[in-house]
Amino acid sequence: MVFDQVNGLPVHALVLHAAVIFVPLLALGATVYALVRPWRPKLGWAVALLAVVAPASAFVAKLSGTELYNRLIGEERVSPAGREIIDQHMDFGTLTTWVSIALGVVSLILVALTVRNPRALPKLADVAFAVVVVVLAAVNGYYVFKTGDSGATAVWGTY
Repeated sequence: MVFDQVNGLPVHALVLHAAVIFVPLLALGATVYALVRPWRPKLGWAVALLAVVAPASAFVAKLSGTELYNRLIGEERVSPAGREIIDQHMDFGTLTTWVSIALGVVSLILVALTVRNPRALPKLADVAFAVVVVVLAAVNGYYVFKTGDSGATAVWGTY
């Protein structure tokens, strides 16, 4: 499959770094966009772009990781302890994908509502969006960390 290998190298090892970069950038950019109204005109395009690219990169990393997992299990190259660690890593990766999609959608909505006028939203709606964005950004940061940490344990750990 297209998400398994490129010249013998697992695609997952290549694409996961995009998610590691773009998901936290989306979290940071969306947070600043939501909290600092005067910067909205300058950040809107970047937040909108990251709102698409970050979830897409997380999704591709998840698909490629699933392909790698299936190949390793099929070749019986994973111990039972290793399988447990990889399963946990995959669960974190799935959660990272979903929360990055959620942050991306909320960010796109916020940018669409405020792109022409940074003060277009009523104060209550602006505060509500800010709270939702900050919470989703924090959750994204947590799951990116947990996914990366469990992935590193799966690759470099002794089990």
